[in-house]
Amino acid sequence: MTAHGYSPRTKPVASRSWKAPVAAEPLRAALTVPGSKSLTNRELILAALADGPSRLTSPLHSDDSARMVEALRALGVSIQPERGAGEFGDDLVVTPIWPFVGGGVADSGQAGTVMRFVAALAGFALGDVTVTAHESALHRPMGTMIKALRDVGVDIDDGGRWGLPFVVRGHGHVRGGEIAMDASASSQFVSGLLLAAPRFDVGLHLIHTGSRLPSIPHIDMTVEALGRRGVHVERPAAGEWIVPAGTLRGKDLAIEPDLSNAAPFLAAAMIAGGSVSVKGWPAHSTQPGAMLGDILSIMGARVVRRGGALTVTGGGSITGVDLDLSAAGELTPTIFALAAFADAPTTLYGIGHIRGHETDRIAALVGELRRLGGEAHELDDGIRIIPRPLHGGVWRAHHDHRMATTGALIGLAVPGVEVDDISTTNKTMPQFAQLWRRMLDGDPDDVSTRPHGVRNLAS
Repeated sequence: MTAHGYSPRTKPVASRSWKAPVAAEPLRAALTVPGSKSLTNRELILAALADGPSRLTSPLHSDDSARMVEALRALGVSIQPERGAGEFGDDLVVTPIWPFVGGGVADSGQAGTVMRFVAALAGFALGDVTVTAHESALHRPMGTMIKALRDVGVDIDDGGRWGLPFVVRGHGHVRGGEIAMDASASSQFVSGLLLAAPRFDVGLHLIHTGSRLPSIPHIDMTVEALGRRGVHVERPAAGEWIVPAGTLRGKDLAIEPDLSNAAPFLAAAMIAGGSVSVKGWPAHSTQPGAMLGDILSIMGARVVRRGGALTVTGGGSITGVDLDLSAAGELTPTIFALAAFADAPTTLYGIGHIRGHETDRIAALVGELRRLGGEAHELDDGIRIIPRPLHGGVWRAHHDHRMATTGALIGLAVPGVEVDDISTTNKTMPQFAQLWRRMLDGDPDDVSTRPHGVRNLAS
């Protein structure tokens, strides 16, 4: 039993400093990746609010999903692991309770989905619920969410900080109603409210008042997840949602593979040459990672979807591009790594919101590339990358899983790159280092990690 309250089938990555392996030859690998973090945590929330039990098949087992499980258990929800057919850990059976139980602590760790989604649920508890996070995540924007929750009737004591930690004084129900908010800093503000809205006394009418709304696919994912459980969300205009009060159905659901976590592996084929396939690629998905095929094709790869797998083959050179990544900001670190080896400068824009992720990703990416001899420049809403010869050195992860995987990508072609903390990948993909090594070792049939780094959420 670990401090997180679950027993892993095997241990996650514990070593910190990690020498990124260089690709000695073109890649030839087919792999399976664990379940989507975004879908796992949304379905855990909806299952906790449902009218009966739900079973989640092939969910993600990682730090972020463990935090969500623990937060919901603190509210009295039963979440039990059961053996399933998934390669990366047990299924999860969720049995809701109503109203939720007060008196607990929801520790978000570094998980934005936990701090934004559970904050809305805490109002349904009978009693106080403390919402907090790891010290490295206390800076993440929460003021907009706190104000919005107060507007729908949630009683929050934040000590005047407009941030974490804070105490929700739950009364067993939340009024709901019509509110306006600027969600430009994070689409999770919208999703957190939409997920809880069917349980509000009068539902929710939410209007986004800002300009650009980032990561719209994640909001589409939330709306689709609600629809699968019988709640129809009206969208009368752009940036406006109406959710009726109603019943969420308990349901058995399979979790898609995490397409954004697949991004570094697919991009590896463009840097090292050869081909990498990701199996189980959905024909339709609201995940931002579903945009990878088009993006990598534009940058010079040959992309084919056949037999349920997406295969990327390096085209010999990488094309510098100008890309609006506002809908898929989480792909920025992977595209940034490709741009460092491109045949011309690349500009990535529409991503100002990623300054508020696990770290300021724009500043971190620019700074780390410069430390290896590269050239990149911060823009108000993006990054410009000028390809330059690179040299080895320490690549700092900045407590950020996607920074760590970017260092691994650059290390494929640059000897001597050392990621200072590869254990940050435990946040969403504990198997990353083992899977990366096996991809380079060239198993053409199946590169899976069932025996490696799986984290189960058993109590």
